[in-house]
Amino acid sequence: MPVAEHLSDPDGPALTERVQLRVLATSDLHMNLSGHDYHADTPCVRKGLCLTASLIAQARREVAGAVLLDNGDFLQGSPLGDYVARTALHPHPMMQAMGQLRYDAVNLGNHEFSHGIGTLAAALAEAAFPILSANTIPREDSPLAPLIRPWTIVERRLSDQYGTAHLIRLGVIGVLPPETEIWDRQAIGGHVKMCPMAETVARHIPELRAAGADVAVVLAHCGISATPPGGPPQDGALDIAAIDGVDAIVMGHVHMVFPGPGLTAQPGMDTQSATLHGKPAVMPGFFGSHLGVIDLELARSPDGWRVTGHRVEARAIACRDEAGSPVALVVPDASLTEQVRQVHQATRAWARKPVGRTAQAIHSFFAMVTDCPSVQIVNQAQSAYVAARLAGGPLAHLPVLSATAPFKAGGLGGPEHYTYIPPGDILLRHAADLYIHPNTIMALRLTGAAVRNWLERSVRGYRQITPGLADQPLFDPDLPSFVYDTIGGLSYEIDLTAAPSDRGGHRIRNPCWQNRPIDPAQEFILATNSYRGSGNDGYAPVESASVVLDEQTPNRDILIAYMQRLLSESGAALRPEPPAWRFQPVPGTSVAFDTSPMAAFCLGEHPALALTPLSGTNEGFLRLRLAL
Repeated sequence: MPVAEHLSDPDGPALTERVQLRVLATSDLHMNLSGHDYHADTPCVRKGLCLTASLIAQARREVAGAVLLDNGDFLQGSPLGDYVARTALHPHPMMQAMGQLRYDAVNLGNHEFSHGIGTLAAALAEAAFPILSANTIPREDSPLAPLIRPWTIVERRLSDQYGTAHLIRLGVIGVLPPETEIWDRQAIGGHVKMCPMAETVARHIPELRAAGADVAVVLAHCGISATPPGGPPQDGALDIAAIDGVDAIVMGHVHMVFPGPGLTAQPGMDTQSATLHGKPAVMPGFFGSHLGVIDLELARSPDGWRVTGHRVEARAIACRDEAGSPVALVVPDASLTEQVRQVHQATRAWARKPVGRTAQAIHSFFAMVTDCPSVQIVNQAQSAYVAARLAGGPLAHLPVLSATAPFKAGGLGGPEHYTYIPPGDILLRHAADLYIHPNTIMALRLTGAAVRNWLERSVRGYRQITPGLADQPLFDPDLPSFVYDTIGGLSYEIDLTAAPSDRGGHRIRNPCWQNRPIDPAQEFILATNSYRGSGNDGYAPVESASVVLDEQTPNRDILIAYMQRLLSESGAALRPEPPAWRFQPVPGTSVAFDTSPMAAFCLGEHPALALTPLSGTNEGFLRLRLAL
C-alpha cells in the first residue's frame, strides 16, 4: 500500500501547539456503489463505494475529526448510473450514499454533465453537503446557479499534544478541466462557462484565507503534469500546487494512483514524499479502488496555523495474489450495501434485457492488434445511422465511414477490463460494455487527406519497432486504448517501423476505399462521437472538417437500436467482418503485448495472427508474442 511521509523533526525547536488534521478523499467513483461488475454481472472486489466505505470507517477510527471529500465524476459511468438517469430515480442513490457516509464537500467532475443539466441539477439539489466547482460559472437562470459554490470551509475541533482543543478551519476549493465545456457542450447547452483551473484557484485562495481558512486543500479534477501551451487538458495539478497558499491537493480524472507505481517522474513531483512542488498530494484511483489519506501536521505560529509535516497514503480495497487474481482487503459496509440493495437489483434486472444475437463470441482481447468484432459492430451501427440520416439529402452521394476505438482493452483497468460477450443473446449490459462512454453521435465531412491524418493520430501510441528484434513492447503505457481509433469502411496497414506522426513520421500505408487507393481530395462522411468530432485530442482540426450531423442521440442507443433491428429481421445474428487493417509485415521481428488471460482460449480465432503465449504478469495479464 503506497505510503509517503515527511514529518517535522521532534528534536527541533518547539513550535508550541501541534494538531493533526486528516483529509480523506475519493475520486472518479463513476456510480460504482455496490461491489459488482454490471457488464459481466458478477461480484467484483476491485470497485464500489460500499467497499471504500469500510476504509473510510477504519480511517475515522484511527484519527478523530477526519474530513471526507470527493473529487468528482461520481454521477455517471456505470450501468447503475445509466439506470438511475433513465428512470429519474429519487432519491438519487449516490447522493444518498454520500450523505450517509457524511461527506463534507464534493467537487464536480467533467462527467457530472454527461446526462444533461436537468439530471445534474435534480441530483445536486439532494446534496446534504456543499457542491464545489470554482471554475464553473452557471448562467443566472440556470438551475445549477444556486447549487454550486467555488469553495467552502469545514470546521473541526482538534486536540493538541497537551489535550487542549483548537478550532481548525479547512478551506476546500474545487476545479475541473475547462475543456468540459467542449466535451459535453450539447449536454451543457450553454448553461455554464468554464475558466482555466490554475488561474481560478489563484484568484480564490486569497478569498478563502480572508474568510478564515487555516489550511487550504484543492480538489483538482485533473492529472499531475503541468499543462504546456496546447498540452493535454486532463493535466494541470503541478500548476495548481505551485500557487502560494495551497497546502495540499487531491487529484483525479486520469484514473491513476498517487503515490504509487507507474508514474513518470517529472520536475516538481516527488514520489517519495508524495508531493507536488513540496505540497502533499494524493490521487485515489477510480471506481472506489482506493481511499486517499492525507495527514497534515499543523503547528501554531505567530501568523496562525501552518503545515509542518505530512503523511500520504492511497489505501486499496483489493490487491492481487501471486497468480494475479484480485483479492479483497476489506468487506463491504453492511449498512451502505443494504441501502443500495434495491436499486442494485433493479439495475441487474434492467441490464439483462436482450437486444440482439451473435453467432460467435465477441470480445476485445485482440482489439489492439487486429480489426476486432467488438469495434466493428460499433462502426457498423454508426455508419448505418448516419447514412440513414443523410439519405435523400445533398450529401447522400458521399461514402460514409465510421471511427471508433476499443473502450475496454486492459490498461489501468487491469486484466478484467475487457469486453466478453458469449455466443447467443446480446443483453443490454453487453451493449453498455461495448460502448461505455456517454458520447453522442456526430458526423464530419472530411477529405481523404484528413481521414489519413485521423488514422495517423490514432496509431501514435504504438511504439516504434526495430526490425530483427524479438518481443519488443508494442504499446505506449501512457495512452489508454480509447485513443486508438479504427475507421470502418477502409482497409489499411500500419507500419510499426516508422516514427509516429507526433515525431514527424507516417505509419499508415495503402489506405483504400472499395479496393481503390484513397484520393487525398476525395470527400467522405465520417461518423464519430461528440468528443472526437468537437476536435478534442487533435483528431478533427477545425480547418479540415465540417460538421454535417450533430445530435443529442447517444452512440450507445444507436448501437442498441442497430442490434435490435437485426434481431427483428428473421432472427438474424450479428456477424463480424473480415479484418480491414493489419500491421505491415516485418520478417524476423516480434512484439509483445498484454491481454486478458481468457485470450489463451481464443488464439485460434485469428489464424492470420502469429500469436504465442509468453507468460503471465504480476498484474494478472497474459503476455503474448505477435510475430510481424
